Amino acid sequence: MVTRLSRANRTGGVVIERAAILADGADFPAVMDWIVAHEGRPDAVVAAPPRRGLHGPRLSDSASAAAPLRFVLPLAALD
Repeated sequence: MVTRLSRANRTGGVVIERAAILADGADFPAVMDWIVAHEGRPDAVVAAPPRRGLHGPRLSDSASAAAPLRFVLPLAALD
């Protein structure tokens, strides 16, 4: 499943999107355990600039920023 959902990364490894894992319907905790066991790590997420205006602080969702959007694995993990 990880091989099917992953794509090449510019660092020479592979990247798998968190949304793709969830959309596949797989056992998310089991997949996360596999990723960690195979030296996977969360991809660095660039923080969006703060929103301005009256409703700016309310529109920024700090809860979604806590979960990584993608995970990077070394290419050898898929062998």
